[in-house]
Amino acid sequence: MARKEALLLLLDVGPSMHSILPEIEKVCSMLVQKKMIFNKADEVGVVLFGTEDTDNELTNEVGGYEHVMVLRNIKVVDGDGIEALQKLPRGTVPGDFLDAIVVGVDIIIKKFGPTNKGKKRLCLITSAQNPIKVPFEGSKEEQVDTIAKQMNAHGIKLESIIVRGKLTEKADKRVMDENDFLLERFSKGTNAKTVHVENPTALLGALQTRNISPVTVFRGDLELSPKMKIKVWVYKKTSEEKFPTLKKYSDKAPPTDRFATHEVKVDYEYKGAEDPNKVVPPEQRIKGYRYGPQVVPISSAELEAIKFKPEKSVKLLGFTNASNIMRHYYMKDVYSFIAEPGNTKAILAVSALVRAMKETNKVAILRCVWRQGQGNVVVGVLTPNVSDRENVPDSFFFNVLPFAEDVREFQFPSFNNFPPSWQPNERQQDAADKFVAMLDLAPPGKEEALQPDFTPNPVLERFYRYLELKSKKPDAEVPALDNTLKRITEPDPELLLQNKSVIDEFCKQFELKENPKIKKTLKRLWRDKPAISSEEPEGAGGLDTRTVNSLKRESAAKVDRIGNSTPIQDFEAMMTRRDSKIWVDKAIKDMKNLVVDLVENSQNGNTYDKVVDCLVALRKGCILEQEPKQFNDSLRHIVKFCQEKSLSSFCELLASKHITLITKTEAVDSDVGDGEALSFLVKTEPALE
Repeated sequence: MARKEALLLLLDVGPSMHSILPEIEKVCSMLVQKKMIFNKADEVGVVLFGTEDTDNELTNEVGGYEHVMVLRNIKVVDGDGIEALQKLPRGTVPGDFLDAIVVGVDIIIKKFGPTNKGKKRLCLITSAQNPIKVPFEGSKEEQVDTIAKQMNAHGIKLESIIVRGKLTEKADKRVMDENDFLLERFSKGTNAKTVHVENPTALLGALQTRNISPVTVFRGDLELSPKMKIKVWVYKKTSEEKFPTLKKYSDKAPPTDRFATHEVKVDYEYKGAEDPNKVVPPEQRIKGYRYGPQVVPISSAELEAIKFKPEKSVKLLGFTNASNIMRHYYMKDVYSFIAEPGNTKAILAVSALVRAMKETNKVAILRCVWRQGQGNVVVGVLTPNVSDRENVPDSFFFNVLPFAEDVREFQFPSFNNFPPSWQPNERQQDAADKFVAMLDLAPPGKEEALQPDFTPNPVLERFYRYLELKSKKPDAEVPALDNTLKRITEPDPELLLQNKSVIDEFCKQFELKENPKIKKTLKRLWRDKPAISSEEPEGAGGLDTRTVNSLKRESAAKVDRIGNSTPIQDFEAMMTRRDSKIWVDKAIKDMKNLVVDLVENSQNGNTYDKVVDCLVALRKGCILEQEPKQFNDSLRHIVKFCQEKSLSSFCELLASKHITLITKTEAVDSDVGDGEALSFLVKTEPALE
């Protein structure tokens, strides 16, 4: 079990923070709610600064730390803490964040002492717009260094969140720059970080419920060659935030039982087919795997013997240009490769390799086995990361690459493969370019709208809020979406208003029209059915309600094969399916087989009209999906069969309907020219001898 964390919130409630305080109340109370749900042993305290009153032990003992008030001492999270954070007082004095940090450090030291090794964290939320008072002795920088040494000695981490938003004319840039410098200085002497947020959404993502210490997934050699190795450590840089697992709860325990766990335990019994009443013990069970209609038993010893058990290693396979690795190839989480801490030679070697790869625009391909006996081998790309901070060495980012069967391919052809008549004109292309550029979250000269580091998962946030509400009111309905979460999940109204002309031009250039396929399909489905009259009773020759509902369900169901009764409708339905890439190939294959079957089994041409309709649909579908070869091969086979069987009437019918091979003009992948297509069905007379 992870060690409990003690968190002390240092909140600036001075005049410069009044506009953002409602959001701070909401975010901080949500933080405590999450801890109550998932980390019940954690402790939280709250210190306010910028208040008119002063209430802290350090002022009573030594004096000087005025306008700092302890709203709540550090103690286990509870509902009282949430209520206290929802009604923060509005201060009247400019806040001094250094005084608040000193008071916070004093509270943690007195609470835990020098021997406690638990996680201790200070979280400072301020605008940092007000000047810091000059200390009695030394400079402000020396005071920061002294505080940082004490924090480092007691294992206290500092997380500073600077919230400024839109600055007023009264804001002094010189003061803000000095305050930013002082807060950044903490990171040199202790474990501290500073983040700047500009809006409530970023504030929600910047305030973390719990800081998780990273754990290495690999420690060992980066093998560049059998004789050249670099000691590296590998961490996970990003990880998927999964939905919390909800456990089953039993209400069978008596209400008076205070020690009831309310857990639900599930036991499984295995019984044989010969004697269903006899339970098979574990030592008589063996796993079985289906192989066709049979079940093949394989023991655990046999499974262990055939397992692939590679050696733990990280080996270089080679280098390639960075342009050869597309961004959409990346899979799973991102890893960070760093040199072994404290190993000067490894740090220099990694830095030299990083900078050389950066200058030559190269990336490395690695084969990785993180653990001994790991069942799978990972192949990925190593990207150089040149550090922009003096105290942080260069490193690499590692992304897993897909194998051939994992490559994600588009299910639709490029516009460049369509005939010129289907290509967008210049005005349409320009309107589309401007529309796409409008949707850029990080336009040039502006800050990114939804920064990944500061944007929370809206689904999880909404779940936590509703869970807390249900804990108080079991019958509570799902509340309306919060304004902060609306900025993440819904289009920005301000952005849409600013680009109204771009949106209007895009709509003007691409007119929406009703799809004629749908009308045609519905008409064919109902053409053999009598019309439903309101005057006809059920069972009097019309369609009853159950029949209508049945037909609706059948038409709405996904088609997975081409039937003989409505082949064209089935073909079009399968061609439009996008839940898997197999349906297009299956639709073309099934239609080709049906056409050949209809021609070969025709009696005096009774199926010719149906074959022609199917060929027209097949030809159109192969052009749309850029599969000209499949249609051309099928048509050649049919014509050859008709010539061998002396079915000249069918060939003449194809010629009269102008059904010929798909040319290069219609599909760029075709190998048929216009001349060959025109002469394909022209009857040739035998040469005279």
